[in-house]
Amino acid sequence: MSKIQIIIGLSDPKSASNVGATLRAAGCYGVDKVIYTGKRYDRAVKLNTDTKKIKSRIPLIAVNDLLENKNADTKIICVDLIEGAMPLPNFKHPNNALYLFGPEDGTLSQHLIDKADAVVYIPTQGCMNLAATINVVLYDRLAKSTQHITDNQLIRASRDNNNRVKIKHKK
Repeated sequence: MSKIQIIIGLSDPKSASNVGATLRAAGCYGVDKVIYTGKRYDRAVKLNTDTKKIKSRIPLIAVNDLLENKNADTKIICVDLIEGAMPLPNFKHPNNALYLFGPEDGTLSQHLIDKADAVVYIPTQGCMNLAATINVVLYDRLAKSTQHITDNQLIRASRDNNNRVKIKHKK
């Protein structure tokens, strides 16, 4: 059985803060790598928000095409407000996924939509911030999975050093 692989693809992201927040989400939800196209992020990267130093663990790779080097068993999932898309609550996440997200001030290209195995949207009123959208999609994947860990050891490993609060059981 091959390892499950999750990749986030960003189409010409504009905001370094959104890319930084994407990296943080990638670290929280076990994403293998983040790829991006375009030059806007490279110009804006001086405003780095990778506060957890996720780039040292998860590659952030500039590519010419979000679909280059895609494994044959990886499904392309476009996430955007596209007419005819499936609402995220109804979507079944594939094991191996390349989740593609459009820029903050635009949308995914028709070429990417046409290549997608699925196109999904989050049924909110109005559009969400790019990084918030990525967090919601990755949380949805986790919530629908049977592979997640739910115990105090995970809480201790995940919380900040200044958080040592516990629930006291009432008698």
